[in-house]
Amino acid sequence: MDKKWVFLLEKEKLQCKRKLIMWVVIGVLFLVALYLVFQAGSANIAGKSVNSKIDTTGWTEDEIMNYEMHGIIPAGAGGSATSSSSSAMVGGC
Repeated sequence: MDKKWVFLLEKEKLQCKRKLIMWVVIGVLFLVALYLVFQAGSANIAGKSVNSKIDTTGWTEDEIMNYEMHGIIPAGAGGSATSSSSSAMVGGC
């Protein structure tokens, strides 16, 4: 009988260690996820704040509407919003 009880006690200790390791891993993953959420919330996009706007001076009303509705930047846009590709096709949805 003593060997059986010793085996059961060892089995319970092993299960307790597994549960402890599982909860430690869950806690670490939670802390990493929490850190990444706050890091993403304070991020800047290309050194500009998230609320910065593109300079639309010189654009036609149609180009401004296409930018506001579809995110299409005209091929002839000046400043940092110029397209680096040589084709006249501009991305959209």
